[in-house]
Amino acid sequence: MRTFGFESTTEDVIAGQDLTGRVALVTGASAGLGVETARTLAGAGATVCLLARDRDRLDAALATLRGENLPGRLESALLDLADLDQVRAAGEGLLKSFPKIDILVNNAGVMACPFGHTAQGFEMQLGTNHIGHFLLTGLLLPALKAAGTAQHAARVVNLSSAGHRFSAMDFDDPNYERRPYDKWQSYGQSKTANVLFSVALDARLADSHVRAFAVHPGAISTELGRHLNPDDMAQIAASFPGGKMAFKSVPQGAATSVWAATAPELEGKGGLYLEDCQIAQAGGEDSMAGVQPWATDREAAERLWQLSQQWVEQEFA
Repeated sequence: MRTFGFESTTEDVIAGQDLTGRVALVTGASAGLGVETARTLAGAGATVCLLARDRDRLDAALATLRGENLPGRLESALLDLADLDQVRAAGEGLLKSFPKIDILVNNAGVMACPFGHTAQGFEMQLGTNHIGHFLLTGLLLPALKAAGTAQHAARVVNLSSAGHRFSAMDFDDPNYERRPYDKWQSYGQSKTANVLFSVALDARLADSHVRAFAVHPGAISTELGRHLNPDDMAQIAASFPGGKMAFKSVPQGAATSVWAATAPELEGKGGLYLEDCQIAQAGGEDSMAGVQPWATDREAAERLWQLSQQWVEQEFA
């Protein structure tokens, strides 16, 4: 029985696994956790398509990984999650290129950014972190279903955060049209949405051999924190026991994503929130560990699914 924890790395969790013949897509793969996740999956033999919105940075990441002579094939495609028209165009192209997709890692995101809107007018954090990924995943469902088997289900990995504890979904005003904008509350809502999406997606697709997981990667110093100032960091640290935040390296931070995408011990499971390469327990009020009940509530998950379909003006099953 393999045992992992806080300090486990991508190298640890991928050891002994052969992903030859499998196809993986990773969003936000131009830096940080996305690049490390892509590197690890390609290193185990998978064909990996890196997705990001900036072509120059995407090409640079692709060149770096190709320079490492990894056994898996590496491809790339543009994806701007803040524009649903572009998501649709990207989804159409990806389905043509990859009729079977074994692994989809919805890694991209923004955190605590100033108030803004996506191209279709959604609040930026909810729109990017959840709505864009909801549409992308829905569009790719035919390829995920085509890849999944009783022995090896296709997997969707949605990156959430311990920050989901900052807010449940506010179904009355999700886009801050009436309430004052709070960047941390907004971030928390979007991360709760990532978990609820995983719960609803798994419930719908488990019988089709597609399973979904939500992941807390841990605190890692990456470009996700580009909007943060010293006061923000102090506020986050105050949320941790003793006021101290334990940081992970990038390989440690990406480890839970890779574990969610590939671990044989997760076969037959889904709709779960994972942290430190383990299935998380219910979180307490005085700890950043675990998952809060509002993020795994099945009624809330179904409500968000229906609302998300209205937002993207498309139904998925």
